[in-house]
Amino acid sequence: MSGAGYDVVVDVDEEGDLGHTDLQEDLEFHSSNFQTEGTPNTRKIPGGSSGLPAPATANSGSGKRLLWTLSFYAQFFDVDTNAVLSRCWATVFPRANFLDVLEGNPDLYGPFWIATTVVFILFLGGTISQYLASEHGMRFAYDFTLLSGAAGLIYGYTLVIPVILFLALKYFGSESANLLECWALYGYSNLIWIPVALISWSQLTLLNWIFVGIGFGVSVAFLLRNLYPVLSATDKQASKILLIIVVALHLGLAVAIKWLFFAHHSLVKKPDEPVTDAPPEEGSVKMFMF
Repeated sequence: MSGAGYDVVVDVDEEGDLGHTDLQEDLEFHSSNFQTEGTPNTRKIPGGSSGLPAPATANSGSGKRLLWTLSFYAQFFDVDTNAVLSRCWATVFPRANFLDVLEGNPDLYGPFWIATTVVFILFLGGTISQYLASEHGMRFAYDFTLLSGAAGLIYGYTLVIPVILFLALKYFGSESANLLECWALYGYSNLIWIPVALISWSQLTLLNWIFVGIGFGVSVAFLLRNLYPVLSATDKQASKILLIIVVALHLGLAVAIKWLFFAHHSLVKKPDEPVTDAPPEEGSVKMFMF
């Protein structure tokens, strides 16, 4: 019963004999008001005193993840496949605020693989577009500057723009801004560019502009829908400026995708080599006839 806050006091004879102790008269209980360091009365975490490892939640508050350790980055990828698929579905068919879908656990796993998929499909679609635009009879060579250009554009936009937005929100006094949530929003917004890149290799310029315009509209609507509650927490004038900047930067991304990968004369496309099998001149044809 000492664990319940009581101490047992027993009277012992001078000779130390307990045989003649009358428990009815000599046994007394007193409230305990002292604790020892060796046997504290406080409740311990299960498993803490049995020699077994403590639960993961036992030292989560005091455990620190250092920047150069793998566990520091692993926490950003702590999500399963079903959660990623549900977030992708919520991106394409939004019914609630995406920040609510994240449930306080934004991840970088989905944004990383979405961006990587967009990079390779942009390279594939741009290569097909170049092949269809090349003249017949020329030797076609893969242009891997398309791959590096796609990686620089997509990875740079997905990583840098959320950081700038986060710093701007903090500067204007937004307390609800979260860098991981900004990365997750921009990362999942790239999902729409996968089908756009798959169908924008057509040689019909107007059709390509329509596809890219649809991708821009869907992705920017997703961003504004979910960023507006965060942006509105700042000053009214500042929120308008930030909204305009978000739309302008995203429009720049859409135009860059169109001109760099799905234009007949792409800026990252190497100039075509001169045609070796050009038709003979008119004079040489006459000499051959004679």
